[in-house]
Amino acid sequence: MGCSKKTEAPPPAPPKVTVAHPEQRTLVDEDNYSGWLEAAENVDVRARVRGHIAKVAFTDGQDVKKGDLLFQLDPRPFEADVGRSRDELRVIQAQKVAADRDYDRMKELVITGAVSKTEADKSEARALSLAAQVEAAKQEITRKALDLEYARITAPIGGKVSRAQLTVGNLVNAGGTDPVLTTIVSIDPIYLYFNIDERSLQRYQKTYAERIRQRTTVKQAKFPFSFGLDSDEGFPNQGVLDFANNRVDAGTGTIQVRGVVANPQARFVPGSRVRVRIPFGDPYQGTLVPDAAILTDQDKKYLFLLNEKNIVYRRDVKPGRLLEDGMRVVSAAGKDQAIKLSDWVIVNGLQRARINSPVEPMDNTGKPIRQAQASEAQPAAAAKSH
Repeated sequence: MGCSKKTEAPPPAPPKVTVAHPEQRTLVDEDNYSGWLEAAENVDVRARVRGHIAKVAFTDGQDVKKGDLLFQLDPRPFEADVGRSRDELRVIQAQKVAADRDYDRMKELVITGAVSKTEADKSEARALSLAAQVEAAKQEITRKALDLEYARITAPIGGKVSRAQLTVGNLVNAGGTDPVLTTIVSIDPIYLYFNIDERSLQRYQKTYAERIRQRTTVKQAKFPFSFGLDSDEGFPNQGVLDFANNRVDAGTGTIQVRGVVANPQARFVPGSRVRVRIPFGDPYQGTLVPDAAILTDQDKKYLFLLNEKNIVYRRDVKPGRLLEDGMRVVSAAGKDQAIKLSDWVIVNGLQRARINSPVEPMDNTGKPIRQAQASEAQPAAAAKSH
């Protein structure tokens, strides 16, 4: 009876994983906040005189300059008032001329004894009274002319106007309780508000004071910041801080600060929510790996690295900030656990990798990395700045 020889199954091929070298970049520490935009100036346009709207001189949402006509009230009643006041002034002026002449005659007659001193005093009082009435009539003309001017409702500031709340034919009254005709918000520059904790604000001030070697206020320092709208990627827009409130909110422990942002293209709209980033500290060289490569073991973070034989081993790390491109700043968790730029870090296929087991390394295009390549390749230190 012949005996059959058993054939052993070949060992499974090492699992394929994607690897990459750590990167090095020039970084600056930054804080992130949530904020909102507000107009530097915001005006409710109201009528100062009572009248019917004869003309609306703007289109809804139009950009206007200071002094541009917005509404024209019917000017005829005001023109009539000015004309009547001028006629009244002429009457009083004529009476004053007669009173002055009468007083001049009375002064001569008093000398000759033809009239009494009392009669002369009465004549003088009448002349003075009419002189005062002339001045009062002139002031009334000025007031009526001002009402005529107020019939032209103009833009008190430059900016973007809202829609007209009242249209031609409506009667408007003067006073703060009457309806708002429209509103205007200034566009350039625009303010950006957000809240930060008091300690951070003091840190920013201290950082700047050390650079210029003197104490300074927020407005003097002009701390730069960047921000992004919801539709922006990252923080592409720039501004400077120019104001910090005069007290800390006891409930939140924060203080409100304000930044000024140039807005010549009117891209930024009051009320929009924004993401704010403030840099602080000096630039430094940071080591980065893809955030997806970092694994968690209870309270520890670690990476899977490869040795020269493509054997997986573990390296504990301390993670830092996460950048917009998905890269995470890392540092060594111990003396003998430094992250080198020549290390190969497993980025994809982590679930297939096992400590002390071999893997087949691939680059990000799916091309195998030879053992010699893995041991000899030197990563190019990325001179990127973030």
